[in-house]
Amino acid sequence: MNPAPNDPVLEVKGLHTHLGDQWLHRGLDFSIGRGEVVALIGGSGTGKSVLLRECIGLVRPSQGHVRLFGKNICDLSHSHLNQVRSRFGVLFQEGALFSSLSVAENVAAPLIEHTSLPARLRDEVVAMKIRLAGLPMEAADKRPSELSGGMKKRAALARALALEPELLFLDEPTSGLDPISAREFDHLLRVLCDSLGLTALMATHDLDTLWGMVDRVIVLHGGRVIADGPVDVVAELDHEWIRKYFSAHSGKR
Repeated sequence: MNPAPNDPVLEVKGLHTHLGDQWLHRGLDFSIGRGEVVALIGGSGTGKSVLLRECIGLVRPSQGHVRLFGKNICDLSHSHLNQVRSRFGVLFQEGALFSSLSVAENVAAPLIEHTSLPARLRDEVVAMKIRLAGLPMEAADKRPSELSGGMKKRAALARALALEPELLFLDEPTSGLDPISAREFDHLLRVLCDSLGLTALMATHDLDTLWGMVDRVIVLHGGRVIADGPVDVVAELDHEWIRKYFSAHSGKR
């Protein structure tokens, strides 16, 4: 059963993560509603990427739960988890494209895994997703090694959009991009979220992304969520780490 329009698409409750000999997360609580674009920020070692992997079922939390579309993914069987995974897309930090496959073959991979579309229709979907991500069609036959950094990100985004997801997870989507390419990618992502009704959670360190295109920011520090709200509100909070983080960008809103 799909969540009601006002129910959270993603809910993290009482989440603890123990890695090695330390607690990385100590009781994280937050939720994301349908249509929100939310950024996750925090210093190095605060476990942003680990948290994203817990949200998509690749890492199991030590305690607590993650609910996607109303389902506790920690309790799902492999087949039911795959059904949930078909409803979200993921863009990993380095794109994680298959180096031996062309862009078109990369975009087709989730369609082959999760659908039974005939080849002709699958090719049409792939072409549509490549165009949707802002890539020229001549990029379809190129390998990832032949693409610029910005084109790799767009190819990875096209693959993340392949299954018509309701929710996107993005890990440092603008890392490695020059400022112009980064802002173009931000704009593309925001337009896609608004036009397709997507919900998005991204881990980022890019302050321009925060000011330019997110609805909310969640701050991780000391294993906990220390702030959660609109960027302009969070930026004014009286917390040492938050002050240092946003001071580099003061006056650029």
